[in-house]
Amino acid sequence: MLDVQHPYITYAIMVLTILLSWQANQNPSLKRKLIFYPFNVKRDGEFYRFITGGLIHADWMHLFINMFVLFSFGAKVEFAFLTTFGALGWFLYPLLYFMAIPLASTYSYIKHHDNAYYMALGASGAVSAVVFASILFDPTAGLVLLFFPFFPTPAFIMGLLYLLYSSYMAKRASDNIGHDAHFYGAVFGFLFPLCFKPKLIVNFINLIEQWVANLLLTFAAIP
Repeated sequence: MLDVQHPYITYAIMVLTILLSWQANQNPSLKRKLIFYPFNVKRDGEFYRFITGGLIHADWMHLFINMFVLFSFGAKVEFAFLTTFGALGWFLYPLLYFMAIPLASTYSYIKHHDNAYYMALGASGAVSAVVFASILFDPTAGLVLLFFPFFPTPAFIMGLLYLLYSSYMAKRASDNIGHDAHFYGAVFGFLFPLCFKPKLIVNFINLIEQWVANLLLTFAAIP
Protein backbone atom coordinates (compact mmCIF):
# COMPACT_ATOMS: atom_id res chain seq x y z
CA MET A 1 0.00 0.00 0.00
CA LEU A 2 1.38 3.42 -0.97
CA ASP A 3 2.24 5.87 1.77
CA VAL A 4 1.16 9.20 0.30
CA GLN A 5 0.86 11.02 3.61
CA HIS A 6 4.42 12.32 3.72
CA PRO A 7 6.38 13.84 0.80
CA TYR A 8 9.52 11.79 1.41
CA ILE A 9 10.94 12.37 -2.06
CA THR A 10 10.50 16.13 -1.80
CA TYR A 11 12.18 16.13 1.60
CA ALA A 12 15.08 14.06 0.24
CA ILE A 13 15.60 16.45 -2.68
CA MET A 14 15.54 19.40 -0.31
CA VAL A 15 18.07 17.82 2.08
CA LEU A 16 20.40 16.93 -0.80
CA THR A 17 20.17 20.44 -2.24
CA ILE A 18 20.67 22.18 1.10
CA LEU A 19 23.69 20.06 2.00
CA LEU A 20 25.39 20.47 -1.39
CA SER A 21 24.65 24.21 -1.46
CA TRP A 22 26.07 24.60 2.03
CA GLN A 23 29.22 22.64 1.14
CA ALA A 24 29.69 24.61 -2.10
CA ASN A 25 29.30 27.94 -0.32
CA GLN A 26 31.87 26.86 2.24
CA ASN A 27 34.28 25.68 -0.45
CA PRO A 28 34.67 28.00 -3.49
CA SER A 29 36.75 25.43 -5.38
CA LEU A 30 33.94 22.89 -5.00
CA LYS A 31 31.41 25.46 -6.23
CA ARG A 32 33.56 26.12 -9.31
CA LYS A 33 33.70 22.39 -9.98
CA LEU A 34 29.92 21.91 -9.65
CA ILE A 35 28.53 25.08 -11.22
CA PHE A 36 26.88 24.87 -14.64
CA TYR A 37 29.62 26.13 -16.96
CA PRO A 38 28.74 25.51 -20.64
CA PHE A 39 32.24 26.44 -21.82
CA ASN A 40 33.79 23.60 -19.80
CA VAL A 41 30.98 21.23 -20.69
CA LYS A 42 31.85 21.63 -24.35
CA ARG A 43 35.62 21.88 -23.97
CA ASP A 44 36.22 19.16 -21.39
CA GLY A 45 33.06 17.05 -21.61
CA GLU A 46 32.01 17.85 -18.04
CA PHE A 47 28.38 16.92 -18.63
CA TYR A 48 27.80 16.26 -14.94
CA ARG A 49 27.55 20.04 -14.55
CA PHE A 50 24.09 19.88 -16.15
CA ILE A 51 22.93 18.20 -12.93
CA THR A 52 25.22 19.58 -10.24
CA GLY A 53 24.59 23.18 -11.29
CA GLY A 54 20.97 22.71 -10.22
CA LEU A 55 21.92 21.42 -6.78
CA ILE A 56 23.92 24.43 -5.59
CA HIS A 57 22.95 28.07 -5.06
CA ALA A 58 24.53 31.50 -5.12
CA ASP A 59 23.65 32.36 -1.51
CA TRP A 60 21.27 31.46 1.31
CA MET A 61 18.46 33.69 0.03
CA HIS A 62 18.66 32.06 -3.41
CA LEU A 63 18.51 28.65 -1.73
CA PHE A 64 15.67 29.64 0.62
CA ILE A 65 13.43 30.90 -2.18
CA ASN A 66 13.84 27.77 -4.28
CA MET A 67 13.40 25.40 -1.34
CA PHE A 68 10.38 27.32 -0.07
CA VAL A 69 8.66 27.04 -3.45
CA LEU A 70 9.65 23.36 -3.74
CA PHE A 71 8.28 22.68 -0.26
CA SER A 72 5.06 24.56 -1.08
CA PHE A 73 4.34 22.67 -4.31
CA GLY A 74 6.40 19.49 -4.06
CA ALA A 75 4.20 17.70 -1.53
CA LYS A 76 1.12 18.28 -3.67
CA VAL A 77 2.82 17.10 -6.86
CA GLU A 78 4.37 14.07 -5.15
CA PHE A 79 0.91 13.12 -3.86
CA ALA A 80 -0.56 13.62 -7.35
CA PHE A 81 2.11 11.41 -8.95
CA LEU A 82 1.60 8.61 -6.43
CA THR A 83 -2.19 8.67 -6.68
CA THR A 84 -2.21 9.06 -10.49
CA PHE A 85 0.57 6.63 -11.45
CA GLY A 86 0.59 4.30 -8.45
CA ALA A 87 3.93 2.75 -7.50
CA LEU A 88 5.42 4.15 -10.72
CA GLY A 89 5.04 7.59 -9.18
CA TRP A 90 7.94 6.84 -6.85
CA PHE A 91 10.12 6.77 -9.98
CA LEU A 92 8.38 9.37 -12.15
CA TYR A 93 8.32 12.21 -9.62
CA PRO A 94 12.10 12.32 -8.98
CA LEU A 95 12.61 11.69 -12.71
CA LEU A 96 10.57 14.83 -13.41
CA TYR A 97 12.79 16.84 -11.09
CA PHE A 98 16.17 15.53 -12.16
CA MET A 99 15.36 15.61 -15.87
CA ALA A 100 14.14 19.19 -15.54
CA ILE A 101 17.53 20.39 -14.27
CA PRO A 102 19.50 19.62 -17.49
CA LEU A 103 16.59 20.20 -19.87
CA ALA A 104 15.95 23.65 -18.42
CA SER A 105 19.61 24.50 -19.03
CA THR A 106 19.89 23.09 -22.56
CA TYR A 107 18.97 26.36 -24.27
CA SER A 108 21.53 28.21 -22.16
CA TYR A 109 24.14 25.65 -23.14
CA ILE A 110 23.40 26.10 -26.84
CA LYS A 111 23.50 29.86 -26.45
CA HIS A 112 26.59 30.15 -24.24
CA HIS A 113 28.81 27.12 -24.87
CA ASP A 114 31.49 29.35 -26.42
CA ASN A 115 31.22 32.01 -23.73
CA ALA A 116 33.99 31.55 -21.16
CA TYR A 117 32.31 34.03 -18.81
CA TYR A 118 28.84 32.51 -18.55
CA MET A 119 27.97 30.36 -15.53
CA ALA A 120 24.69 29.46 -13.87
CA LEU A 121 23.47 27.70 -10.76
CA GLY A 122 20.30 27.04 -8.85
CA ALA A 123 17.28 24.75 -8.83
CA SER A 124 14.88 27.26 -10.39
CA GLY A 125 14.36 25.29 -13.60
CA ALA A 126 13.48 22.10 -11.73
CA VAL A 127 11.34 23.97 -9.21
CA SER A 128 9.47 25.61 -12.10
CA ALA A 129 8.81 22.13 -13.47
CA VAL A 130 7.27 21.07 -10.16
CA VAL A 131 5.10 24.19 -10.05
CA PHE A 132 3.78 23.62 -13.57
CA ALA A 133 3.15 19.95 -12.93
CA SER A 134 0.99 21.19 -10.05
CA ILE A 135 -0.84 23.52 -12.44
CA LEU A 136 -1.55 20.60 -14.79
CA PHE A 137 -3.09 18.55 -12.00
CA ASP A 138 -4.99 21.42 -10.37
CA PRO A 139 -5.26 24.41 -12.74
CA THR A 140 -7.87 26.31 -10.74
CA ALA A 141 -6.12 26.18 -7.37
CA GLY A 142 -5.85 29.66 -5.91
CA LEU A 143 -2.33 31.05 -5.84
CA VAL A 144 -1.59 34.23 -3.91
CA LEU A 145 0.63 37.03 -5.20
CA LEU A 146 3.02 38.35 -2.57
CA PHE A 147 2.18 41.98 -3.38
CA PHE A 148 -1.59 41.31 -3.56
CA PRO A 149 -2.17 38.66 -0.89
CA PHE A 150 -5.93 39.00 -0.48
CA PHE A 151 -7.03 37.85 -3.94
CA PRO A 152 -6.08 34.28 -4.89
CA THR A 153 -5.48 33.93 -8.63
CA PRO A 154 -6.22 30.64 -10.45
CA ALA A 155 -3.05 28.67 -11.05
CA PHE A 156 -3.50 28.47 -14.83
CA ILE A 157 -3.65 32.26 -15.08
CA MET A 158 -0.60 32.66 -12.85
CA GLY A 159 1.18 30.07 -14.97
CA LEU A 160 0.44 31.90 -18.20
CA LEU A 161 1.62 35.19 -16.71
CA TYR A 162 4.78 33.48 -15.47
CA LEU A 163 5.58 32.11 -18.94
CA LEU A 164 5.00 35.50 -20.57
CA TYR A 165 7.15 37.23 -17.97
CA SER A 166 9.96 34.66 -18.24
CA SER A 167 9.97 34.88 -22.04
CA TYR A 168 10.01 38.68 -21.96
CA MET A 169 12.79 38.89 -19.37
CA ALA A 170 14.87 36.26 -21.18
CA LYS A 171 14.77 38.38 -24.34
CA ARG A 172 15.72 41.53 -22.42
CA ALA A 173 18.63 39.78 -20.64
CA SER A 174 18.84 42.73 -18.27
CA ASP A 175 19.62 40.83 -15.06
CA ASN A 176 21.54 37.80 -13.84
CA ILE A 177 18.49 35.55 -13.50
CA GLY A 178 18.13 32.47 -15.69
CA HIS A 179 14.71 33.26 -17.14
CA ASP A 180 15.32 30.82 -20.01
CA ALA A 181 15.71 27.99 -17.49
CA HIS A 182 12.54 29.08 -15.72
CA PHE A 183 10.58 29.03 -18.99
CA TYR A 184 11.82 25.70 -20.33
CA GLY A 185 11.65 24.04 -16.91
CA ALA A 186 8.02 25.15 -16.58
CA VAL A 187 7.07 23.85 -20.04
CA PHE A 188 8.77 20.52 -19.34
CA GLY A 189 7.01 20.17 -15.99
CA PHE A 190 3.62 20.62 -17.64
CA LEU A 191 4.31 18.19 -20.50
CA PHE A 192 6.12 15.43 -18.59
CA PRO A 193 3.09 13.86 -16.84
CA LEU A 194 1.16 13.99 -20.12
CA CYS A 195 3.72 11.66 -21.68
CA PHE A 196 2.55 8.93 -19.30
CA LYS A 197 -1.14 9.85 -19.04
CA PRO A 198 -2.32 12.03 -21.94
CA LYS A 199 -5.88 12.10 -20.56
CA LEU A 200 -4.66 14.49 -17.85
CA ILE A 201 -5.10 17.28 -20.40
CA VAL A 202 -8.83 16.48 -20.55
CA ASN A 203 -9.13 16.93 -16.80
CA PHE A 204 -7.09 20.15 -17.07
CA ILE A 205 -9.43 21.61 -19.70
CA ASN A 206 -12.59 20.45 -17.91
CA LEU A 207 -11.53 22.11 -14.65
CA ILE A 208 -10.82 25.39 -16.42
CA GLU A 209 -14.14 25.24 -18.29
CA GLN A 210 -15.94 24.63 -15.00
CA TRP A 211 -14.12 27.57 -13.39
CA VAL A 212 -15.07 29.86 -16.28
CA ALA A 213 -18.70 28.70 -16.15
CA ASN A 214 -18.87 29.36 -12.40
CA LEU A 215 -17.31 32.80 -12.92
CA LEU A 216 -19.91 33.67 -15.57
CA LEU A 217 -22.71 32.50 -13.29
CA THR A 218 -21.34 34.68 -10.51
CA PHE A 219 -21.29 37.73 -12.75
CA ALA A 220 -24.77 36.91 -14.07
CA ALA A 221 -26.11 36.83 -10.53
CA ILE A 222 -24.88 40.34 -9.80
CA PRO A 223 -27.91 42.72 -9.91
